Amino acid sequence: MGRGRGRESYRRSHRVAGRQAPPRLWHVASANEQHTTDEPGSRSTDPADGGSTPPQREFRAHELAAAAGITTRTLRFYRERKLLPPPRREGRIAWYDAHHLARLRSITALLSRGHTLGGIADLLDAFEKGRDARSAAEVMGLDSALVTPFSEETPVRLTPEELADYFQGQVTVDNLAASLDIGYVAIDGDEFVHTSRRLLDGSAELVAKGIPLADVLEAGRALREHTDEIAALFARLFRTHLLPRQESSDPAALNDLLTRVAPTARQIVEAELGLALDRRVRAELEGWLRDNRTEREEHDRADGAEG
Repeated sequence: MGRGRGRESYRRSHRVAGRQAPPRLWHVASANEQHTTDEPGSRSTDPADGGSTPPQREFRAHELAAAAGITTRTLRFYRERKLLPPPRREGRIAWYDAHHLARLRSITALLSRGHTLGGIADLLDAFEKGRDARSAAEVMGLDSALVTPFSEETPVRLTPEELADYFQGQVTVDNLAASLDIGYVAIDGDEFVHTSRRLLDGSAELVAKGIPLADVLEAGRALREHTDEIAALFARLFRTHLLPRQESSDPAALNDLLTRVAPTARQIVEAELGLALDRRVRAELEGWLRDNRTEREEHDRADGAEG
């Protein structure tokens, strides 16, 4: 599956006046969930904390099926296949919430994109297990009082089906597990949070050009390890030579120092990376041209011998 109109519309919906919308770390109801507010017959539960959070809307089975655009028989089938988490029960009555509705809509969207129920079950199982991995705040480095200004990345929120669209059906269980392990994505509510729009778009572009997502992720893991080593070099220089001169340990003063140092560090890394790419890519091209020339010469000699 390509990155067509669905992806473009999603991009447009996440831009505000020509700028990308800021990241949301809390779980805000997605467009799918917002549809639930107008469903007849559903009910809202009182928040446990006395009203500090919005009430949670709940559905009976037939109401949930109607909201998701499926039959109650299909809903029962999905439950039997364990594609849905168990509902909350009051006696013999099962109550479903917005998370169940979002899950059903994801299943329907993935089925329409050619995924099998078995494959969807595996992906959803990996999705649930991913909740125990790093949080969205941790992946984006927002679990600290210090603001490190070296990265200028914009996180991206994606539903499971939007993530599948980005990578042309290559979002397998193994690839999803690798993305979670590397730290490219985290799970927040019923959505994925990708740590960087530039990395997301760059990876999708490589896949669109014919490189398997598994190979892109393997290269990304290696690149993450090497860039961590480069960052460690700068961090040691910073701690050894700059921090001892710092009179204040106040986070604001440290952030100011980092802000002044960051452009220099990025400039050095960008220059070294460009030079390294020139060297390595030039060597690969020269080797490829040499091999092709040798192959053509051998082919010409063979034709001459036959003549």
